[in-house]
Amino acid sequence: MQNPRSRPLRIAALLALAGWLAGCGEAPESATPRTATTLTPADKALAQVYDNSCKMCHANPASGAPQTGDVAAWSPRVAQGVDSLLDHSINGYNGMPPMGMCMQCSEAEFLALISFMSGQPVH
Repeated sequence: MQNPRSRPLRIAALLALAGWLAGCGEAPESATPRTATTLTPADKALAQVYDNSCKMCHANPASGAPQTGDVAAWSPRVAQGVDSLLDHSINGYNGMPPMGMCMQCSEAEFLALISFMSGQPVH
């Protein structure tokens, strides 16, 4: 016959084990850290352009480009104003190639991409 006092201990041990096992497995998608390599524009067409033209540099710290989502790195660039941002995007600047590898992008698309990558509205 079991000791009646051991039953609460067994229940507590089983609950602790169940709680511990519930923490196993894959993390929910919402727990995935949002980094330059995981961020993508919500607009599918803009996401395609970003993947094909921007991501290679703006999600690669070794490139020297400001990383997507790095507000601190983008703030001084955004502070220069829209004209400067567009000029650098269209004509190239330092390591940035002319047209940012997006020969078909319009000014509106460049601004939308910059807003997305900088995490700041650009008008």
